[in-house]
Amino acid sequence: MICDNARPCNTPPGAPLPASPPPAFARAWRLSAILVLGFASGLPLALTGQAMQAWLTVDGVDLATIGFFGLVGVPYTFKFLWAPLMDRFEPPWLGRRRGWLVLTQLALAALLWWMAGLSPTAAPGLFAAAAVAIAFLSASQDVVVDAYRTDLLPEAERGLGASVHVFAYRLAMILSGGIALIWAGQWASWPRVYETMALIMAACGVVSLLALPRVSAALKPLDSDPRRELVGFAAMLAGVAAGYWIARQALILLGLDPDDANRWIQLLFILAEIALALPLAWWAAQRAGFETLNRSLSSYFAQQGAAAFLALIILYKLGDAFAGSLTTPFLIKGMGFAQEEVGIANKVIGIWLTILGAFIGGLIMTRLALYRSLLLFGVLQLVSNFGFYLLAELGKGAWGAVMVPAFDWGFVAIDAPAALDWLLLTVIAGENISGGMGTVAFVALLMGLCNQRFTATHYAMLSAFAAVGRIYVSPLSGVLSQSIGWPAFFIFSIVVAVPGVVMVWWLRESIARLGKPQTGGAVDD
Repeated sequence: MICDNARPCNTPPGAPLPASPPPAFARAWRLSAILVLGFASGLPLALTGQAMQAWLTVDGVDLATIGFFGLVGVPYTFKFLWAPLMDRFEPPWLGRRRGWLVLTQLALAALLWWMAGLSPTAAPGLFAAAAVAIAFLSASQDVVVDAYRTDLLPEAERGLGASVHVFAYRLAMILSGGIALIWAGQWASWPRVYETMALIMAACGVVSLLALPRVSAALKPLDSDPRRELVGFAAMLAGVAAGYWIARQALILLGLDPDDANRWIQLLFILAEIALALPLAWWAAQRAGFETLNRSLSSYFAQQGAAAFLALIILYKLGDAFAGSLTTPFLIKGMGFAQEEVGIANKVIGIWLTILGAFIGGLIMTRLALYRSLLLFGVLQLVSNFGFYLLAELGKGAWGAVMVPAFDWGFVAIDAPAALDWLLLTVIAGENISGGMGTVAFVALLMGLCNQRFTATHYAMLSAFAAVGRIYVSPLSGVLSQSIGWPAFFIFSIVVAVPGVVMVWWLRESIARLGKPQTGGAVDD
């Protein structure tokens, strides 16, 4: 345990600090920490995303409503607004990074247990509120995990660290997004699945409490007035509320009804409310003197090409976001695959292929520069979306099936041999391998854009922009797929992937200039 930012609790004042561990051991410890935290970071995502979609689909919720449920992930796109508090304030006894990790992980465990007792059909409002709260805590955990990883790893280990993070993240998604579907089918109980995930998250909190290495960082949190920081944060929240209310009233004055049965009208209200809430929140934070947020954002936008990089971050994964936003309802409801088959193909085999893609991407990045890696992987991501179009056109069984024998691994089992569609497996292989490669390069890009003095806020802002596509295309995808059909929808996902590849080429010189972190040195927590 660390009593302050440099000295273990059992070290008397004035006594020398313990010797540093050998370099090989220290490196293994760092990467092991990244492994555990990557797993903890990936576990909740599917539980408010693909796994939740499967729960809603099985319970008979309509496709457009499932699309709107994708908005429970909105906290992922706003997390940089409260990330400054996690940079500025330090929970007692455990340090700035470790303290927030333990708090968010244990709170996530409690909320997942609560959500397990709710019904998406009997109490949809309360169910959605629980999902939003889980997404908020998950986004908060991501803020600290990303900052911890960026602070912990020296530049030479960032490519490997990104691969380890993606591996662990996807491993967690195999559990919460793949094995969870198998369990739900076998147990006939989604609540039991969520209770199990709550216990696993609690175990992650215990590991974070007891086993994480201290983080190296150059600078302590800003020496700003804590009261003014909290007033600034409150003003920012007031800006969010004001933006929501103004946008809603403006549309009502134009004669639109927020409860209109037309899904496009409902979507317009949601997007307008979010679009006005964000700039008003930023303006209110500046006026009230939310110093950590203001300084961190000023620091980011002072670098050359800052706005263009934000555009690249939004666009690079946009095609993937459209293709993947409703994959589970598409496969279960649109194509008629069983939950277990989707769980095995898309969430178990598919995510292992993503992990394979991440390691391939990490190896390629040891040979290719970041710019060339982003360009190559971006093209592969674009091409892989064509597989979903092919599946939608040809349908289930077009290429035959392969039999998977019965198995029992203790924690998951299949009692009888199961058929897996060859076309489905091919599509999943292409999409996940290319997606894993792209993610590794993308994570390395985000780490390269961070200033260590504001790591939590910078990475939170950048990853929040990266989540814009994943979150906000979900309601649009639900309405669009119902309107134009699945084949045209996947062609559209290919078209919207093109600008991201073009942006990589356009910013090639700026990407090549991304160098070493600006600072490095003292112990942080």
